[in-house]
Amino acid sequence: MYTIVVADDEEELRKSIIRKIDWEKIGFRVVGEAENGIEALDLVTKMEPDLLLSDIRMPFISGLELARQVREIRPATQIAFLSGYDDFTYAQEAIRYNIISYLLKPISMEELTDNLCQIKEKLDQIFAEFSERRNSAGGLSEFLLPLLLAGENADCSEEREERLRQEAVLRHFLGPENYNIHYTVLSVSLHDKTGTNCTKYDQVHAVNGILQKYLKAAGFFLEDRITAVLAATPAAFDKYLHIMTDELMQSIARILGLSAYIGIGKITDSLCSLSEGYRDSISALQYAEKGGTDGICYIQDLIEEQKQKNSMDLCDRALHYIRENFSDAGLSLMQTSLEIGVSPNYLSAQLKKKTGESFIDYLTKLRMEAAKKMLLETQMKIREIAGACGYSDQHYFSYCFKKYEGMSPNQLRQQNS
Repeated sequence: MYTIVVADDEEELRKSIIRKIDWEKIGFRVVGEAENGIEALDLVTKMEPDLLLSDIRMPFISGLELARQVREIRPATQIAFLSGYDDFTYAQEAIRYNIISYLLKPISMEELTDNLCQIKEKLDQIFAEFSERRNSAGGLSEFLLPLLLAGENADCSEEREERLRQEAVLRHFLGPENYNIHYTVLSVSLHDKTGTNCTKYDQVHAVNGILQKYLKAAGFFLEDRITAVLAATPAAFDKYLHIMTDELMQSIARILGLSAYIGIGKITDSLCSLSEGYRDSISALQYAEKGGTDGICYIQDLIEEQKQKNSMDLCDRALHYIRENFSDAGLSLMQTSLEIGVSPNYLSAQLKKKTGESFIDYLTKLRMEAAKKMLLETQMKIREIAGACGYSDQHYFSYCFKKYEGMSPNQLRQQNS
């Protein structure tokens, strides 16, 4: 049974969809409903649905932005957009954000049911392909495995690096025009509910399936773990690495019923350095398995953590940066992690340990408390306060404030005037 969240600002239509469709018969269970994009995001975070069915035009957050943020927090969740004809071209721009279907309005309940049955078939296929027991590394193993297992004194000359790059092109691991390509090594282990490592050779296909959605990747079974070589531009690593690892963990948990631990080595511009990256990924994986993180560990994070031991605490630096920049409407976990010099996954886990709150919850609390102070102590207009607290939309700000404080900004002022 797949779980679904239904989001539409038209209450009558939303309630009608939930009430009139025989969800159990077509293989779904409704776990929440939302009247705007913010509520939809909250429900995706809390309920971790398999599918979000949403109108493309939602209050506070555009369809593209909703899809982008869903992918950031829950990349394993698929999205189906309800879209008017005039919005259809616009909706198609979101295809890179796990959009599984576009449904054109107006739509009857019969048509919607038929479309949902088709979506279920697509979800069945996604789950089946992920669970399929076969290896998909192809002929790359004889090329990449020796590089991973090479000793510390391997030849790393420019001549050898160029030969390896040409070999990678011949084996279709790289394209002939690929330049500024960097590499890293990822190691993952799968564990059951008792904590027993149950990683198997025939799970390589599932891991490769997720990795190859985002980057060039080739995974192999080594000892009691799956290790993959990843190749991409630095910009692609910055954009996709944390999303990819999140989706990998979420899919392994949802589809295989197992816990995943992931270790990631340093990013390098050299194929000759893959052996060092492999050793780093194992060290990071072992740290993750011991509970040092929330399941994902980058070796660079451990290096940075070691550097910070005799200076300002890493979390204190992050919290200071957030406090200094909360008025920036574009402030995000990714932006903060780049400023601090650690991965988004690591920073998120450390902030949760330090504050007991997620990044977005801490940022929202900071903004709301600042807004409350301005409302009570200044004569600033609501629009001005919204901008000063990082909200470009006054209505969105008022909605968030009422949700946080239990009353609107104007009501707070009137109550304390």
